[in-house]
Amino acid sequence: MDGSSVTRRALIGGSLSAAAVLGLPSPVAAHRGRPKDEAVTRYGRVRGRREDGIVKFLGVPYATPPVGELRFRAPKPPRPWSGVRDTVGFPNPAFQAAGGEMGPNGNGRMPAPSEDCLYLNVWTPAADRRRRPVMFYNHGGGYMIGSGSATGQDGTRLAQLYDVVVVESNHRLGLLGYLFLGDLADGDYAANQGMLDILAALRWTRDNIAGFGGDPDNVMVWGESGGGAKTAAVHTMPAAAPLFGKASIESAAPLRFPTRAGATARAERTLDLLGLTRAGIRSLHEIPAARLLEIQQSEAANGVAPWGDPAPLPGFGAFVDGHVIPRHPFADGAAPFSAGKPLMVGTTRDEMVFFSLVGPKDIFRIDDAGLRRELGRTYQGAELDRIIDVFRRSRPRATPAQLYFAIITSPVWRDAIRIAEAKVAQRRAPVYMYQLAYPDPTLVPGTDLPLGSPHASDIPLKFANTAADRPAGERATARHMSALWAGFARDGRPHAPHVPRWPAYTLPRRATMWLDADCRIVDDPDRGERLYWN
Repeated sequence: MDGSSVTRRALIGGSLSAAAVLGLPSPVAAHRGRPKDEAVTRYGRVRGRREDGIVKFLGVPYATPPVGELRFRAPKPPRPWSGVRDTVGFPNPAFQAAGGEMGPNGNGRMPAPSEDCLYLNVWTPAADRRRRPVMFYNHGGGYMIGSGSATGQDGTRLAQLYDVVVVESNHRLGLLGYLFLGDLADGDYAANQGMLDILAALRWTRDNIAGFGGDPDNVMVWGESGGGAKTAAVHTMPAAAPLFGKASIESAAPLRFPTRAGATARAERTLDLLGLTRAGIRSLHEIPAARLLEIQQSEAANGVAPWGDPAPLPGFGAFVDGHVIPRHPFADGAAPFSAGKPLMVGTTRDEMVFFSLVGPKDIFRIDDAGLRRELGRTYQGAELDRIIDVFRRSRPRATPAQLYFAIITSPVWRDAIRIAEAKVAQRRAPVYMYQLAYPDPTLVPGTDLPLGSPHASDIPLKFANTAADRPAGERATARHMSALWAGFARDGRPHAPHVPRWPAYTLPRRATMWLDADCRIVDDPDRGERLYWN
């Protein structure tokens, strides 16, 4: 999920400067003269918006609109234009159920979702052909929702504070991005067309970012939740390997993706729901996108996960097609063609709290009997006794509700460790592990349980988008996290002022950065829990 509804409390307020909020000098102030607000791409000149001490190029086309006959096909290069194209407003998000910042019922930040969505945003200190690190972010939303324009992940402050260039793309999502017809019909139907969009945006970055003040030879790919899964997919795409030098997989740990056979079976199910046979596949180009979204949403209501391989069919998301994505990301080791690329991987401490914030709050008030009842849906008998005992010994002061969320969060951390172990086994490039542990004291509405560090709470922190009225501890955590991520983008080693040296992860030590107002290195955190899963 992109977490916009949960993290709105911590987002940008007004025109407050990043330096003022985080207590840092802005390197942008060192640039003399007026920064250029125009840049030249291979397809034509664009004009951005000079604002907040940087230049924002919003809605730059990186591919031809994937509509009509181009639906379900690989993206095509954008059509060249003459003159100067204004890129001063956020573009259409990919077609989806509109969120709070989208369309006429939103807050005015973005237009309504549309199939015409293959645009990206660039935040840069100046379009001056300096070679700054490039931070290419994949937005979250479980392959179903989200946008490269959401407030929490606005790139303004990263560009202001750390002299980096931030790039975020919109790309096809859900059924329009991942319906696979290649084994059901003749023609050039693509596999993983949503991931091919991201590949096209990365190629655009390589070919054009120098004109926006970025270094095409120093690109970091990063993303959270569904964006973390997309980043794992990029890490596993041979065609993407020349286009980035380092990556960060955040709050997502996809060891494996669904299979080609599963994606084909999902396509057959989709045709059936639409009342079509294979002979009618051509008519898919004419069906209104709103009807396709209805099918996608009805399947989600029936329990189809956005990714993974649930029985009997996977949802709409990245899958192993044998060419675009030739293998599982980490289940059988890390991809050899990405072996030399440094990697960051980690989670928030209380990931699963996020997913209970909507709906009844009874889960936040459970007692010991309720803990056994809720966990009994997954674990039984001696296994149930053992897992509760292990976590109670690991977290002796936790309430039953906190134990419940720790237990259901821990598989995500377990799989993040497996990703790190796969990277360590290659003996080529370092991997750095972290946990975001800042304990947000805000109470879950209607309960006496603090939020802690739920899923998506990292978004405004790593983008330095924490408002001035937030607690000092939160602002300090944002200062540390954003600086560490920008440091990693700069030279492949996460480092920042006033933060302990962050060692690479190794199996003997398992050093992990504990991200908080006072950061520290913890060796093998929650060791008993890790050994339980092993």
